Amino acid sequence: MFNKKNPDLETGSSLITALQRPLERRLFLKYAGATAAFTGLILSGCSNDDDDTTKPPTNNEVVDPANNPNATDAVNLGTGDVGILNYAYALEQLEAAFYTRVVAGFYSGASTAEQQILTDIRDHEVAHRNFFKDALTAAGATPIPELKVNFTSINFSDRGSVLATAKAFEDLGVAAYNGAGKLLQNKAYLLIAGKIVSVEARHAAVIRDLINNGSFADNSVIDANGLDRAMMPLDVISAADKYITTNINANNLPK
Repeated sequence: MFNKKNPDLETGSSLITALQRPLERRLFLKYAGATAAFTGLILSGCSNDDDDTTKPPTNNEVVDPANNPNATDAVNLGTGDVGILNYAYALEQLEAAFYTRVVAGFYSGASTAEQQILTDIRDHEVAHRNFFKDALTAAGATPIPELKVNFTSINFSDRGSVLATAKAFEDLGVAAYNGAGKLLQNKAYLLIAGKIVSVEARHAAVIRDLINNGSFADNSVIDANGLDRAMMPLDVISAADKYITTNINANNLPK
């Protein structure tokens, strides 16, 4: 499961060191220091929370589970904790690619506040992506290669299309980290995952409120116990499959 020749892979010290680097840390925490206006946006409508049973997202068509893991060119995420970290790296690649495209040419009518929010989220997702790649490398593991994405189903000039996709990605990201946490054996990795999922949840909240004020924690993502839902890796990859052309083999991940 671990690289016995590199103790950092077992202790997680390389991951923690990477998180503490000034540039990465600044980008990682930037969203937490959002303006009071954004905070007000997130907090408005708290009284509208509903504690019904959660349901899977329905705004994306679910294609083949786990992509095509048996393809000869399939990218193998690996096993154990390294496999889970590569899985997270894959998700961060997808999110970073999406927001980079959004910020490269904002949709028509994007307000200054919306542009700032989306730019901040892009910075975080790029930081997350780079963090996982650098940390895996520093720990003696092999990060998966850059994934090929397919965003042809998204109309980047349309606010509704962009925000609906952002909502799907952020909700999926939160559920993915929640589901993967129990699969991690190293407590240091679990700590890192907890730090990242909290930022992803901030993203999900503000995107949801941009679409529909007060929906930041509605019953489509929060259960009757006030808990975020969780999804297992194969289900997450299935949900994200329409946006990824690279074949991914996640069959060796812990279950």
